[in-house]
Amino acid sequence: MDEVTFRSDTVLSDVHVHAPNKRHLMVRLNAVGQPVFLSQFSILLDESHRNLEIKEKDFKKQNTKCQQTFGEESEEEGKQNDSSKEEEAPKGIEALLDEDGDLEVVRKPRLPDEEDEDLSRDKVCPIILTKGGDLVEEEEREDGSCDVIKIEHTMATPLEDVGKQVWRAAFLLVDYILSERDLFKDCTVLELGGGTGIVSIAMAMAARTVYCTDVGEDLLDMCECNVALNKHITEPAGSEVKVRLLDWLQDEFCTDPDTPYSWSDQEITELHDLATVILAADVFYDDDLTDAFFRTLYRITHNLKNPCTVYLSMEKRLNFTLRHMDVACEAYSHFRNTLYDLANMRDGKMKYTVEPLGLSFPQRIVYERIEQLVGTSVRETNIHPPVDSLFNHHELT
Repeated sequence: MDEVTFRSDTVLSDVHVHAPNKRHLMVRLNAVGQPVFLSQFSILLDESHRNLEIKEKDFKKQNTKCQQTFGEESEEEGKQNDSSKEEEAPKGIEALLDEDGDLEVVRKPRLPDEEDEDLSRDKVCPIILTKGGDLVEEEEREDGSCDVIKIEHTMATPLEDVGKQVWRAAFLLVDYILSERDLFKDCTVLELGGGTGIVSIAMAMAARTVYCTDVGEDLLDMCECNVALNKHITEPAGSEVKVRLLDWLQDEFCTDPDTPYSWSDQEITELHDLATVILAADVFYDDDLTDAFFRTLYRITHNLKNPCTVYLSMEKRLNFTLRHMDVACEAYSHFRNTLYDLANMRDGKMKYTVEPLGLSFPQRIVYERIEQLVGTSVRETNIHPPVDSLFNHHELT
């Protein structure tokens, strides 16, 4: 199966929109018959980030020079055509056809070094594998200051399976985590709606233990596979990523040993006793799920023994709506309203302080950081810390 057909009822992440330079060859089919790809995402450290900026500037200069040269050549050709009176110039569409009647398309010439490193808009497109799962390795960076996160993912899914794709808001959270590693050093972290696991894997470069949670056995299998693919990141750091089931529509942790990715009693206790960071990236696209997320967030933070900071990221997606008869971002508006309600809640137990993250931190993943990306931090303080005897560790409430 060398070509992938996207149906009209599927959703495709902007990360995967642009066709990759290599052939569309996939790794496998997952349990529900969806094609699975493997991409490599380069982690840029400080030195390599500076090198990237230099290369992008050089690319723009060379691109401008190429356009000028191409324009001069076109102008010279035009003068030669004007000075020739021997043949009558073809008119209309005939001027665009060759001698066989085929349409001639003038293409901008590629720069000599574009084949070595593509710095154009599609630079975050997945690097597709050869059949059998052998990775087409990226060229090693000369300075050796770059690591690679390998992620298995799909490229188009129904709305209920969007967690199997990679989204730009996840890159934004990865940028922040890798720019503020000292902030998360040796922490215990919980990610809600972890999807492919890319944020949790990046967090494992600093934190001690990361619980990456989501729903759906096939998605959790993919996430577990991605954790295994990135042991070169987690093992040197001495960290651990645990993939676990956490359904926002349920009030209890799943502790059934017969259910894949269920929790142990010890893990629930450790989460409540040690967790100080909660993450969520691009999970606010459906109002009902947004409501369920904030209910779950409140229940979990209510049971934590330590103050906790929640880091959220999302992309504002603008759509024309009949209700407003205008372009609007209803999902983001609902998210903001719910976040406002959380910050203004006065129940005598919890206090939440909301602050924007801003976008001043550097990029650590090469992608297009658009202005519609939003980062938010929520600092939680438990006014009256829970007493162990007053609640069951098996429950979220």
